[in-house]
Amino acid sequence: MNMFSIFLTYLHYFFIGAFNIFLCLAIAVSFILFFISLAVIFLRKKETEVRLDPEQAPMVTVQIPTRNEIIALRCAKECLQSNYPVNRLQIIIGDDSDQSEISAEIDAFAALHPRVEITRRTDKSGFKPGNLNNMLLLSRGEIIIIFDSDFIPGKDFIPRIVAPFVHDREVASVQARWDFTNPGKNLATVLGSTMGYTFHRVFLPFMNYFGCSFICGSAEAVRKNVLQELGGWRPGILTEDIEFSLRMIRKGKKMLYLPDLPCLNESPETARDLFRQQMRWAHGVINAYMIHLKGILTSRTIGLKRKVFSMFSGLGYIFPVLVAGLIITSILSIITAVSGPVEPVRVFSESARNIILTSGLLFMSIVALYQAKQLKLFFKMLISVFTIGLVMIYFVLKGIVTALRKRPMDWHLIQKSINY
Repeated sequence: MNMFSIFLTYLHYFFIGAFNIFLCLAIAVSFILFFISLAVIFLRKKETEVRLDPEQAPMVTVQIPTRNEIIALRCAKECLQSNYPVNRLQIIIGDDSDQSEISAEIDAFAALHPRVEITRRTDKSGFKPGNLNNMLLLSRGEIIIIFDSDFIPGKDFIPRIVAPFVHDREVASVQARWDFTNPGKNLATVLGSTMGYTFHRVFLPFMNYFGCSFICGSAEAVRKNVLQELGGWRPGILTEDIEFSLRMIRKGKKMLYLPDLPCLNESPETARDLFRQQMRWAHGVINAYMIHLKGILTSRTIGLKRKVFSMFSGLGYIFPVLVAGLIITSILSIITAVSGPVEPVRVFSESARNIILTSGLLFMSIVALYQAKQLKLFFKMLISVFTIGLVMIYFVLKGIVTALRKRPMDWHLIQKSINY
């Protein structure tokens, strides 16, 4: 055996060892996901939703941040139809558009609906958080409700999301459940909506069972005085929701999730938009944890339970790293292997075993589809996971690595429906 063959053999066993390490870690994470999924099925407690007395309704400001998205007018129109007391509801569209024709349509809509106010900035820095902070300056509400432009709140949404604040003065934020208008349109919407269902039908209900939650950037409500106390939204971060949630955790604020209060929105309809969305979210979430993780873990005022649950928004980004590690080390171990007879039965059996042992996230997705009454999407979901899902891992990793390198990332706009 020559020196090159010896070198390849060493590399081969190195990559096999690395593969086994990634495999063990993936199995461990997978079993955590299995446990969470089963817990949601068997442990969900029956909750009595509190109702709002119209006489006790506080002043509320609805904020709709938008940039070149005419669909924001649909969201505003739905808010105008709310059965919340009219004299206690302020609606603001924060228009960051650089397309004059869209701003003109927003102005025309506001002229027809005097209850809708428009805010604009000359300096559009800070992305969505900067826009939200600008709207906050003119917000008269005690409670701030935020909708991304494509969300469609029902008539009873506002009173239902406000009610917990009135019944419990300690509540700092409330998050509603996301549902989707286009879950089965194509493989991109199947994958995107499945991920949304997984977070809102499994992760958040599990956390809610143990008295913990996060806000998710839309269909959320926050007390204005809590926003002011904690310094407002952090400009420039790509997931202002997770960053602010971690700040609330550090300050011991009470956050609720309402699993039975739905709000419809659109899943990205192209693979390109889905990849960009997930890359942005990965960058923003990792960035938020880089800012707050040490403070949370070393805090003497935060209980162990809150410390553990504070990690849950980052848990979903461990799995893509492990899958990428498994794929890369597997390929490299094959490339560096000394040539020999291939054993198809062994290869197939070991691959099947490994897929089963690491299928926690897939099982969680199935549970989420079941909870959402969307099991009809099961086979499309499998196809999307093993096609565009594998490509998406690259973009998620790109977002993670860019954040770890402390490099900025642009906010890529997602194409939304133009019908309103």
